[in-house]
Amino acid sequence: MRIGVLCSGGDSPGMNAAIRGAVLRGVDVHGFDMVGFMDGWRGFHEGEWIPLDRSTVRGLSPLGGVMLGTSRARPFVHGDGDESDMRVIRERMAEYGLDGFLLIGGNGTQTVAKMLNDAGIRAIGLPKTIDNDLGGTDYTFGFDTAVSIACEAVDRLRTTGESHRRCMVLEVMGRNAGWIALHAGMAGGAQVTLIPEHPESIEQICEWVLSVRNRGRSSLVVVAEGFKPTGFDDEVTREGLDGFGRPRLGGIAEVLAPLIESRTGIETRATVLGHVQRGGSPTAFDRVLATRTGLAAADAVKEGLWGTMMALRGDSIEFVSLEEAVSRLKTVPADRYEQARLNFG
Repeated sequence: MRIGVLCSGGDSPGMNAAIRGAVLRGVDVHGFDMVGFMDGWRGFHEGEWIPLDRSTVRGLSPLGGVMLGTSRARPFVHGDGDESDMRVIRERMAEYGLDGFLLIGGNGTQTVAKMLNDAGIRAIGLPKTIDNDLGGTDYTFGFDTAVSIACEAVDRLRTTGESHRRCMVLEVMGRNAGWIALHAGMAGGAQVTLIPEHPESIEQICEWVLSVRNRGRSSLVVVAEGFKPTGFDDEVTREGLDGFGRPRLGGIAEVLAPLIESRTGIETRATVLGHVQRGGSPTAFDRVLATRTGLAAADAVKEGLWGTMMALRGDSIEFVSLEEAVSRLKTVPADRYEQARLNFG
């Protein structure tokens, strides 16, 4: 059996470990022939691939980035996945001698995996995203690393903020789901955490900041990039569009900081963490999760469990349907946010 491995969407720490796990189990244990396509669907359509074996993946687990490269190149060359698109993919697969795919990615990638599988093109999903917003799984690999990086930033900003009696506003990633902000804020002891799912007014934010000042402390505010204060018509965006054609988010911290300063009289500074959250070596948790996910994906191929995604549930890796994985965006529930909100200020 010949399996194609393909990464798409944004990079996420742990992707190399997932590739390594899938190849070690698939090639050495199950006897598969495996190939990796460079830069996602671009490599698939342009014929750029490499063979994957034990020597190719040696030493990958601790490495950040993606050894195969990843991109937001479109999988479908004609449209949005109609039969003509599926015919192109089948023809390419026949050229490469492929029997199926292991697709490593987030919501968009797993949606494509489901579309392929529904069209009779065999696919299995491996869930990666720093946003942790895929359904069907407790955690996605990459999330723990992003939170750890954000938490370190919180720790560092707190010391400089306290030194100057400033309010510090840290912006982290999170377009529609505030998991990074919630976990980093809780781990770092931020006095305010703002997420897309639960808008707050500027007045309420300033009230929390003043409450902290009145206790003789300096506030640390963590805000997800997709947060929209009450009364704002749209999220704060930068120039241009992202790889999915959506407005490029970023800069809400730089909007909030002067508003907080003007209304409270407290000197306030903004920091946008940006793509630092995606880079560097994955944490031990992400290395283990990604490796286990890769091993399980190869086992799923052996067992013929196409149309599934490898999901962490409790302490077990389970096979869930791609339909369950992409049927909803996993956002922060109201009760989780309210638990944290009780201690703001």
